[in-house]
Amino acid sequence: MQAARLPKNGTIGMICPSHVADPNRYADMFAPIKRLGFDIKPGGHFYKSTYGYAASAEERAADLNALVSDKDVRLILFGGGESAVEILPYIDYGNIKNNPKLFSSYSDATPILNAIYARTGLVTYYGCGIGEFYNLSHYDYTHFLSHFVEGYTAGQFEKNSDWIKLTGGVCEGTLIGGYSYLFALMLTNRYFSYDTGRKYLLFLEDHETFSEVGAVASYLAFIGQSAFIDNVTGLIFGHYSNNVPDDLLRCLERFGKRHNIPVVYTHDFGHGMRHGIFPIGVNARLDADNGTVVFTSA
Repeated sequence: MQAARLPKNGTIGMICPSHVADPNRYADMFAPIKRLGFDIKPGGHFYKSTYGYAASAEERAADLNALVSDKDVRLILFGGGESAVEILPYIDYGNIKNNPKLFSSYSDATPILNAIYARTGLVTYYGCGIGEFYNLSHYDYTHFLSHFVEGYTAGQFEKNSDWIKLTGGVCEGTLIGGYSYLFALMLTNRYFSYDTGRKYLLFLEDHETFSEVGAVASYLAFIGQSAFIDNVTGLIFGHYSNNVPDDLLRCLERFGKRHNIPVVYTHDFGHGMRHGIFPIGVNARLDADNGTVVFTSA
């Protein structure tokens, strides 16, 4: 299931599920979005700090639920931080199913995006949050337009870097994934599930600021030792460092060989300068030998 596209003068709802929003900082992010012609509607608890590090879980979820019910809102956009997973029990998944919206973010939003897809079948989008509009690049804006404004039924993921093949081959599956350690944790979360009869093309990303290579290896091992790995056909790993350490590439290569799947590394999405978008729930084909991903159907 896919939500309707965002009109060029449409309304974007904003929630803050992972930190306390600073009004001045967010004013600088909102300004370019408004200059692009979009209206902005922040949630009612957007700037609250009930818990100290964020509004309460109930307040944050209430903002999401209210924006889902708002007929003017087409896209719900949010940033990262910590603690987004706290709101999963309070999200009205039935309301989302009856009033589908475009949902986009990345990083700490991994639990929200995957829980919504798992509970409702609605395609969600990993790669673009609010902060990307502060210094919006042409590449990021192209992805934003193609996924949210223009829409697509099939097409090729637009690249902006050379992809590194770790293990070769061609595979297909439903795109699913996110930030590496959070996705690994989601495999044990009651608000996430997967179809054991479906094949999945996994995408993950991490960054040297947050995780050493040994930590990434642990997250991959948890995924690899779960039952979910039996349904994984390939792995796309996103930006970790401008100077990718050899031990990370060897770690990814071992993962591919151990599970007999194609694996590629790219700088085109994640915590870097490029924020390409992967739609969770869309079927795609990875050609690791040529470094391409083609979206085949929703």
